[in-house]
Amino acid sequence: MMTTIETYVRRGRGMVRKWAVNPGVRLGVKIGVYALSGFLLSAAALANSPMPLVMGLVCALTGWEAAVLAVGGAAGYLLFWGQAGVQGVVWVALGLVAALSLGRRIRSESPLLMCAVAGLIVSATGLAFQIFREDTTAVPVYLLRVALGAASAKLFETVLARGDPAADWLAEGIGVLALAQIGLGRGFSLGCLAAGFLTAAGTFPAAALAGLALDLARVTSTPMTAALCLAYLTRLIPVGEKWMRFAAPGAVYLLVMGLCGQQDFLPAVALALGGCAAFLLPAMPEPVLRRGETGLIQVRLELMSACLAQSEQLLVEQEQVPIDETALLARVQERACGACPNRKACHEHLDDLPVSLLHTALTETGDLPIPCKKPGRMILELRRGQEQLRFLRGERQREAACRNAVAQQYRFLSHYLQQLADGLPRRAVRQRQQFHPEAAVCSAGREVANGDRCVCFAGPAYRYYILLCDGMGTGLGAAQAGQDAASMLRQMLSAGFPAEYALRSLNSLMTLRGRAGDATVDLAEICLDTGRAAVYKWGAAPSYLIRGGTAEKIGTAGPPPGLSVTEDRETVERLSLRRGEVLILLSDGVDGEGALRRMTRISAPPGELAAKILEYGARGSRDDATVAAVRLYPGTLST
Repeated sequence: MMTTIETYVRRGRGMVRKWAVNPGVRLGVKIGVYALSGFLLSAAALANSPMPLVMGLVCALTGWEAAVLAVGGAAGYLLFWGQAGVQGVVWVALGLVAALSLGRRIRSESPLLMCAVAGLIVSATGLAFQIFREDTTAVPVYLLRVALGAASAKLFETVLARGDPAADWLAEGIGVLALAQIGLGRGFSLGCLAAGFLTAAGTFPAAALAGLALDLARVTSTPMTAALCLAYLTRLIPVGEKWMRFAAPGAVYLLVMGLCGQQDFLPAVALALGGCAAFLLPAMPEPVLRRGETGLIQVRLELMSACLAQSEQLLVEQEQVPIDETALLARVQERACGACPNRKACHEHLDDLPVSLLHTALTETGDLPIPCKKPGRMILELRRGQEQLRFLRGERQREAACRNAVAQQYRFLSHYLQQLADGLPRRAVRQRQQFHPEAAVCSAGREVANGDRCVCFAGPAYRYYILLCDGMGTGLGAAQAGQDAASMLRQMLSAGFPAEYALRSLNSLMTLRGRAGDATVDLAEICLDTGRAAVYKWGAAPSYLIRGGTAEKIGTAGPPPGLSVTEDRETVERLSLRRGEVLILLSDGVDGEGALRRMTRISAPPGELAAKILEYGARGSRDDATVAAVRLYPGTLST
C-alpha cells in the first residue's frame, strides 16, 4: 500500500514539473496572476473612496501584461464599487492607452514621464466627473487620488525593476490595504492574513506598514500598527521556541486588544492563520546587510587593495643601481695593457684616461687622448667596453620595464579591488537591462588563416563587448597574434576587469615579450542599461557612427600596443547608441570612408550594412578585411 501511495506521489510531482515547463500553462498562470492582481488591487480604499492604484500598476507595465491587468482592474472596480467604480474604469482605460503609447525607450529617457501622465489622468478625470456627472468627491480626497496616482506609477516601476527594498515594503503595505476590503466582514479579511504572514516571515518595515494599512482600512478599532510592531519585536527575546515567532501576531494582538478594552476576536484568528501560513511556507530571504559578513569582506578587500598599492609604491620608489663606468674602464685597461711590454712606460698616462671614452666613437689611433705604444689594441678593447656598456644599459632598461610592468599590474589590481569593495554594500541594488544588441561581423581573409579576430560577448553588469584584434600582416603568424590578443582581453573583460586596465595589461605583456606592433586592438564597450558606449583604440583604424543617414568618423589611427610600458597610447571615444545609431568597427584592410561614400543607402540593419561596407571597402586590398556593426534596440536580451 505504501508503495502505491509513493507511486502516486511521484506521478503527481512529475505531472507538476511537466506543467511548470509547459509554455501554455506558464502563459495561462501569468495571465491569471495579472488579472487577479488588478482585480484585488481595485478594492483598495481610503476615506471610503476608490483609489487609482491599478492605474499606477498599468502605467508601470506594457504590452499584453498591462492589457490583462487593466481588464482585471476594470472588473474589480465595477464589482466592488458599482457606479462609483466607473471613474476607476476610466482611470484604467486611459492608463492602458498611455502604457501602450509610450514604449520602454521613451520611459527610459524620461523616468518621471509616466508619473506626470498618471497624475494628469487622475486630475483630468476627476475634474470631468465633477463637471459632467456632478461627482461630490471632496477636495482632500481628490488631491489624495492625484498624489497616489502619480506616486504609485513610480513605486510600481521601481518594484518591477527590483532596485529598492523600501519600494518593496511600500508595495506590500498597499497589497495589505487592498486585501483588507476582501473577506468575511471587516474583522476577518485577506488583509489580516497577509499582515500576519508579513509579521511572522517578513521584515520590520513590512510589518509596520502592514499594520498602518490595516489602520487606514479601519479593520478594527484596536491599533494594528502597534500590535504588529510588538509582535515582530518578540523575535528579540533570547529564549523561546521557533513556533513562538509565528504565533506572535495573533497572541500580541489579543494582548493589545485587552489593554485597549476591545472585544474583536476575528482579526486575531486571521493573524494567527497568517502566522501559520508563514510557518508552513518557505522562509522569505533576509535583506542584504550593510555590515556583518558583508562589511568584513569589504574591509578585507580594502586591506588587500592598500597592500597592493603599497607594493606598487615600493617598486616605483626603488632606485636603480647605476652602472660603474669607472670599473668598466679599468677592466678595459687591464685587458689592453695587461700583456703589453710597454705597460710600465705607459703606467703614468693610464690614470689620465677619461670615462667619456666609453661614450665616444673611436675610429683612428689619433682619437686616444694619451700616448700609447699599442693604440690598435687599446681601441679594440675600448670598443668592446662600449659594447658591454650598451648591453648593460639595455639590461637596465629591460629591468626597469619589467619593474614598471609589475608595478602597473599592482596598481590595476589595487584599483579593481577598491572598486569591488566600494560596490559591495550596494549589491542589493539591481540594475535593469533596457536594450538588447544586434551585432553582425563580416570578414574576408587574403589567405586561409585570417589575421583578423572579432568576438562579440556579454560581460558582467549588463556590459556587451565587441573586440576586433588585427594581427599585423597575413597568414598564420598574424592569425596567431590576433587570436592571442583577443583571447587574453576576453578573459579579463569577462571577469569584470575594467576595459582600460585590460588594454594596458595587454600592452605590458606585449612589451615584455618584445612583440610590439604584433596586433592592434579595437574595443567597443556598450552599457545595455543606459545605452552608452565607449570605443577604445590602440593602433586600430577609425570607426564610424551612423546616425540619421549620415556617417561620423570616430577616433584616429595611432601606434599599436607594446611600444612602451610607461606611455599610455590608447584613445577612448564616448558616445550614445540610445536612438538607434549604428557603430561600425573596421580593420586596416577596409576603406571605410570610400565604402560609405559609394553606398547609396547607409540606413540599414547591421548585417546588411556590414556586408555592403565589406563589399565596397575591401576591393583590391592586400590585407585581411573585417567589418563589425552593432545597433541597440529597446528591451532585454531573450537568449
